[in-house]
Amino acid sequence: QVQLAESGGGMVRAGDSLILSCAASGPSFMESFAMGWFRQSPAKGREFVAVINYSGLSEIYADSVKGRFTISKDVVKNTVYLQMNSLRPEDTAVYYCVTGHGPDVVAGTPHSWGQGTQVTVSS
Repeated sequence: QVQLAESGGGMVRAGDSLILSCAASGPSFMESFAMGWFRQSPAKGREFVAVINYSGLSEIYADSVKGRFTISKDVVKNTVYLQMNSLRPEDTAVYYCVTGHGPDVVAGTPHSWGQGTQVTVSS
């Protein structure tokens, strides 16, 4: 099993910033796993946000967050971060940390999902 411990959600105003973090642990976690974020809202359903590869040197972003969000990874701590800048009301969602093989993560079928953390952006 893989445990994903998320933190950092909250309520902010449009234009503000937030940083989410997620630490991975457990006997099934592989250092070769990518880590990333999805989000889910009633209006848009589940969306891919960003993914970073096992080494932390390659990233992919959804077009909707490109230029505003930055994903990074501490490879020693197996922790992934999502720096969210210039937040918009449409970024309001539950954000889920995920991990797994890179192609599976991008396809929306990662090995493991976190519990989710709420991000609310008011106008």
